[in-house]
Parts: sequence; C-alpha cells; structure tokens
Amino acid sequence: MKLIRTEDAVGHVLCHDLTRIVKGEFKGAQFRKGHVVTEEDIPMLLSMGKENLYVWEMEPGMVHENDGAERLCAICQGPHMTKSEVKEGKIELKADCDGLFRVDVDRLDEINMIDELMIATRHSNTPVHKGDKLCGTRVIPLVIREEKLAQAEAVAGGKPILEILPYKLKKAGVVTTGGEVFKGLIQDTFTPVVEEKLKAYGIEMTEHILSDDGIDHITAAIQEMRSKDVDLILCTGGMSVDPDDNTPGAIQRSGAKIVTYGAPVLPGAMFLLGYYDDGMPVMGLPGCVMFAGATIFDLVLPRVAAGVPVTRREIAKMGNGGLCLGCKECRYPVCPFGKGN
Repeated sequence: MKLIRTEDAVGHVLCHDLTRIVKGEFKGAQFRKGHVVTEEDIPMLLSMGKENLYVWEMEPGMVHENDGAERLCAICQGPHMTKSEVKEGKIELKADCDGLFRVDVDRLDEINMIDELMIATRHSNTPVHKGDKLCGTRVIPLVIREEKLAQAEAVAGGKPILEILPYKLKKAGVVTTGGEVFKGLIQDTFTPVVEEKLKAYGIEMTEHILSDDGIDHITAAIQEMRSKDVDLILCTGGMSVDPDDNTPGAIQRSGAKIVTYGAPVLPGAMFLLGYYDDGMPVMGLPGCVMFAGATIFDLVLPRVAAGVPVTRREIAKMGNGGLCLGCKECRYPVCPFGKGN
C-alpha cells in the first residue's frame, strides 16, 4: 500500500475503513475497506479531514476483490439461482425454486486449492427450497492477481460447478404388501407416512393397491401398477430376508432391473432400488421408513424426484455418513446423516 493525496486517489482501493462522526446524527464507517475511490467521494473525504489516504497500488494484472467475487460467482451460478449484491469481496447465491442441489465436488476442491480465493457451498445432493442459501464466494485480499482467477475459471471449464434440478416426478403408485393389511386385520400405517414424504417433493400418491404375501400376487399387483398413469412405484412390506418376505423377488419378476437390494445406511439396510426399461423407478421400502425420522428413503427420494438415475456406486458411497445417530428429537436434515457423499 502507499500514502497518496486524497485528490489523487480516484480509482484506488482503500486499505481500511474510514469513520465519519457527526455529533448527534451519525457515527460509523463512511467508506469501507476495499472501496474504490470516485471523483464524487473527494469532497466528503476532505470534509472528514482526510487529506491523504492509504491505498492499494492497483498494478497491471491485479483485480479488485469485488470484481474477483463476481468472476467466482460466475463459475458457480447455474439456472434457477439468484445472486446477492457484492459486498467486501463476497457474493452469495440463493435458490430460485425447489429442487435437488448438486455440486461438482472435484472441481470445487480443485478451485479451493488456489490460494487467496474461496467458494463454500451447502452439501451436494440435498433438497433445497426457494430462497435457500446455496453458496458464498470470496476473494481473501483486497486485490488478487488476474492469473489466479483465470486458473479457477480454467478448472471450471465454462460450465457452472453448481446446479439445481427442479423436481420432475408428479405421480406415485404404492403397492402395500402383507396379508394382515390385505385382510383388514390391522390398519395400514405405512402408506400415510409415504404419502407425507412424497408431498415434500411435489409428488402425489394417485394409485394404491393392496396385496397379500404371495409372490405371484405381489408381482401381479406391481405389473398392474405399471399400467397406471404413475411416474414412480413404491412397494412397502415384505422387504426382509424371511422366507415369506417376497417383495424383492416380486419386483425383479415384474421386469425391473435391480440397482441394489441392500444399502450401507442405517436405518434402511434392506432398501431396494430398480428401474424398468422405460426409466420408471421402483423402490422397495423397509419397515424403518414407517417409524424412523430419517432413513435411506429420505436420501434417495430427492434424487429420484428430480429425475436423476441413482447408481450402485452412489448407493455404496452413502456408507460415509449413512449412520443415523438416533437423536431423541430428530433434527434431520440439520444433522450429519447422509452428508458424507
């Protein structure tokens, strides 16, 4: 930094806050650190007794923190996002709609390895609502070398590192299995829970079929559901490895290609995910979905609702962070569950 006459400071960057005091009216920073001095600022600065100012020397190849933040924001911002005003080298992005928020973590990590700049995001593969904060970008010093911003832009490769995928699926069919429910011996308490979880992603249960435990009957019920106007099929009951639990086998017999039967998530180890040839997803939901606050279903449903095909590897990676701690009062999603991938 250097000390220069205030009249010569136009276009230079202030190195510290400048306080203005008017007795009984105002006391605070009239100009903030990082402010670029304009011609209009000179009279006010002189009235504050500032005949000389400490400023950064804006050498060729240097970029002001606010301009740098704008460029970092451009690296991040995809459709359905709104940016804040830049302030002290920082910009935040917020969601314009409900949807699945995703981060290209590899590119994010590589960018954050460049010193004097940063991008902080919320967790990838999590649901967001309109107005939710997504990320903050910042240049650390008041000025940064152009080459560092160019390096970050090269890593991004012209494609935003963040995205929001609005939810696509609208209608779900539920196949409830179990002789005791089918015969009316007990009340179906599973389906209302599933309906409530679906509503959070704009999905309505439009079809519901009951079946006893016979594998042929379950298969027929699923195949009947396939003929209905639904985007997603959910099967409840009969998901364990007991001899009379036939739902996984029936799903496979109905023509679905199984991505996984079993997941490294607790609660939810007996979860099944499959897809039909036309891309329609089918899930087998273990009993824990009925009574646990958060399960594998809560981790997978946002991705499926957004039309994102879920792979076996993605399910496998859920093991890191896939252990629910069973808090007395469930605070999901404000907790570590499912945040490791």
